[in-house]
Amino acid sequence: MNDPSPATSVRTERRRSAPSRPGITWRWLIPALLFLLGARYLPTIAGAGYSLTDWNGLTAPRFIGLENFQEIFRTPEAVRALRNTLLISLVVVSVSTLLGLILALGLNAVVKTRHIIRAAFFLPAVMSALSTAYVWKFLFQIDGPINEVLQALRLQDEPRSWLADPDTALWSICAVMIWQLSGLAMVVYLAGLQGIPAELNEAAAVDGASTWQRTRSITLPLLRPATMIAIPLITITSLSIFDQVLALTGGGPVGMTETLATQVYKQTFANGRYGYGAALSLVLTLLIIVIALIQTFVTRPRKEAT
Repeated sequence: MNDPSPATSVRTERRRSAPSRPGITWRWLIPALLFLLGARYLPTIAGAGYSLTDWNGLTAPRFIGLENFQEIFRTPEAVRALRNTLLISLVVVSVSTLLGLILALGLNAVVKTRHIIRAAFFLPAVMSALSTAYVWKFLFQIDGPINEVLQALRLQDEPRSWLADPDTALWSICAVMIWQLSGLAMVVYLAGLQGIPAELNEAAAVDGASTWQRTRSITLPLLRPATMIAIPLITITSLSIFDQVLALTGGGPVGMTETLATQVYKQTFANGRYGYGAALSLVLTLLIIVIALIQTFVTRPRKEAT
């Protein structure tokens, strides 16, 4: 056997002489795990149990099996809330992610005002959802700025009640969500762009690749990790939409903008149907988990074929 090299001997000696680090074991995690279990998972498990009862908050809960879940998929209001939740999520995730990517690509350029512009676009993402909704409620009023601008541009003859019209109320809520979440996607993509070596684009440019070819072949593939973060974040936020709907329309007109989250609130606290509300909440939770898992599977890194 050959003698170890001097470098190997030095490394071995350093490892032997290094002071032992204080043991950071799993015991340090026990308080956090107990808090997480008590504050998050136990209420969820208890809610799953109540979803199988007809508990009204006053009398003792009575076991009724899956009747609450059968009612959810049999009642037009609950089915419409489920459909609205999925539609809002689909539109908001698609448009917000695309807008965020476009904004990130545009603002990644070295211009003097880029930090101010980035902050301006990211500001809605950190604002309170309720305050954002009330600002837009003022903008959407029949005598509000949006109608005034559209009439000034001769794009409509009469002012429109955007939030009271069944044809436009849901899309108005989508517009508010897109405005609020595009900045979040932009920040995630900007972080991803900072990790792409400039040498790759420079070498491709020297080889004659156009801007679109560099974006398609270098930038977009390397932004896959950022996409894996942006899409689940926006999806979870849009599926659990509550504040914006309650502030803008209250679920109206005639229930056309109800979502699962608003139905959970109304059935539980307004109608006193705690068991049915727990079943709705469980359906929403499972929906978020399933969609998040599907997105993670679709956007996961793939091994290159050899």
